[in-house]
Amino acid sequence: MLKSLGQSDAQQPQLQLLWEDKDVKFDTPHLHTRLRTGEKVLDYIYHIEDSKGNPGDTGRLMVTNLRVIWHSLVHKKYNLSIGFARFGNTNTRIVHMHSKGRMPSQALYILAISNETRFEFLFTDVSGETARRDQPIFASVFDVYQLYQRTYLYRDLKLRGAIVLTGQLIILPDEQVYSQVQGVWNLSSDQGNLGSFVVSNIRLVWFADANETFNISLPYLQIESLRVRESKYGPALVIQTAETGGGYVLGFRIDPAERLNDLFKELCSLHTVYIEQPNFGIHYDAQDARQRLADAAEEAAQATQFKIENFEELDERQEREINTKLNSYLAEGCVSHSSSQSDRDPVYCKELGFAMERIREGYKLQDLWNVMPTKMEIFEE
Repeated sequence: MLKSLGQSDAQQPQLQLLWEDKDVKFDTPHLHTRLRTGEKVLDYIYHIEDSKGNPGDTGRLMVTNLRVIWHSLVHKKYNLSIGFARFGNTNTRIVHMHSKGRMPSQALYILAISNETRFEFLFTDVSGETARRDQPIFASVFDVYQLYQRTYLYRDLKLRGAIVLTGQLIILPDEQVYSQVQGVWNLSSDQGNLGSFVVSNIRLVWFADANETFNISLPYLQIESLRVRESKYGPALVIQTAETGGGYVLGFRIDPAERLNDLFKELCSLHTVYIEQPNFGIHYDAQDARQRLADAAEEAAQATQFKIENFEELDERQEREINTKLNSYLAEGCVSHSSSQSDRDPVYCKELGFAMERIREGYKLQDLWNVMPTKMEIFEE
C-alpha cells in the first residue's frame, strides 16, 4: 500500500502521449500544420500522388523524425500519417500512370501494420519529369527510417537491454550524465534488488549491481508522473510510465530520505525541461544527403568511362632488351639455347652405367666425388 507524501509532490507538466510514430491516421484535421513538440520536418517531396486512396490528387510528402505525412494540395481535408514504428516493408518501383499515356514513373510502396490491420500505400511521382525517374527522390524516407530504428532508446522504455558495460552506462549521442546515485533498491520484487541510478538529460537508467543485464532505460518521454510515497519499506520514489511505455508502476527506495528528496527534485526538473523540448535523436540534412548521392553517382559514372590516360602502353622492345640483359647474368647451364648446346649433350658412362653430361676438359670422373677438386681451372680475362 502506497501512501502519498503531499509535501514531496510537485507540479508536473501534462504528458503528451507519443502516438505519431506508432499510428496510422487518415484525414486528420490540420495534420501537416500542427506537429508535436520536438517533431521536425526533415524533407519535402513535391508532386506526389496517393495512388491508392486519392488518385488524381497532387500532393506533397513530408518526412519527419517520427513519421511520413502525405497531404493533398487540391483537397485540404485529404491526408495520411504513417508512423515509422508501423512500417512493415517499403521499397520503390516503376509504375505506369494511366492519366499520362502510361508514362513510366517512380513510386514509393509502403506496407504498414497497425492494430493487426495491414495497409498498403503507393505514392507516385506525377511531375512528368523524365529526369526524376532515375533519381532517388524517395531516398530520405529510407534514410530517416534507418535512423529511427537505431534511436529507439530516446523514445521507448527498454527492459534488460545491452545499455551498461562494466558498470558504466553506454552514452547516447547528445546525452549528458548529470548524476549517478548508488544504493538504490528496486522494489519490483519482495526481496528487492540493490543497484544504481544514472540520471541524464534524456532518460533515467537503473541497473542491478549484481547483474548489469537486469536494468531499465526509461526516457522522460515515457514518464507520466513522479511521486514520493510511503511504502512498507519506507519512503519510496514511485514512477508511473505512460500507456505507450507499458503503463508500469516502478518503485525505488533510497536512504536517507534527504537523498531521495534531492533526487526527486532533480528528476522533476529534468522531466519538465525534456517534455517542453524533447530530443528524438535523429539528425538528418536532406540537402547534404542529396549532394552525397550525386557525388557518388558521378564517381561511379567516371569509373565506368574508358580513359586512355588510365592505361600504360607496353614497349615490347624494352621487354626484349631486359630479357637479353637478364640472360647474361644466368649461371652456366641455365641458358637452354647456347652455342655450346652440342657440348652439353648426354653421353653414356660405362663406369656408372647411365647417361650423364659430358665431363669438361681437364676433369676426370673421380674429380666429381671430391668436395674440392684436385685440379682447378683458372680463367683469365
